[in-house]
Amino acid sequence: MKLHIKNMVCRRCIMAVEAELQQSGFHAQHIELGEVTLTEELDAAQLQTLNNRLKHLGFELIDDRKSRLVERMKNLIIDLVHHSENSLSINLSAHLASKLNYEYNYLSNLFSDTEGTTIEKYYISQKIEKVKELLIYDELTLSQIADRMGYSSVAYLSSQFKKETGLTPSHFKNIKDNKRRNIEEL
Repeated sequence: MKLHIKNMVCRRCIMAVEAELQQSGFHAQHIELGEVTLTEELDAAQLQTLNNRLKHLGFELIDDRKSRLVERMKNLIIDLVHHSENSLSINLSAHLASKLNYEYNYLSNLFSDTEGTTIEKYYISQKIEKVKELLIYDELTLSQIADRMGYSSVAYLSSQFKKETGLTPSHFKNIKDNKRRNIEEL
């Protein structure tokens, strides 16, 4: 039996869902972002109980086709931005259309109707979150981050970062550095 689960965005989410399934007495054959394949079939009462337990962890079972498709789009974007070392070599629309076997216009309209934002804005917000993470780690220069995240220049990254956060990357980094120092001083 295949289950689709909303809000699974990282490897820790996979571990949390796996632990909850085991605690509930169910056996996962395969788990990936947004999707679980169980070895057994669940009846309606078991599905409801599992859904209630998952909601306490911030997840939710998805039962309609369109919501599953939107969740798959979000998971593909999250995987691309947060879990891939390589920047996208084709454009995002072609990537999603090829992975999901739908016309991009359909995917774009469905995403916008369901999420209240565009795929592109969601993609940009995920990229900016990854940039924040890389800035906090302080292991790469801004130029290296721009290259890694597929930006054509540091100026373009900085412009998009400021538009999304209201801060320049260096100001964001300084704020985080100051907060870190304050915590260490406690």
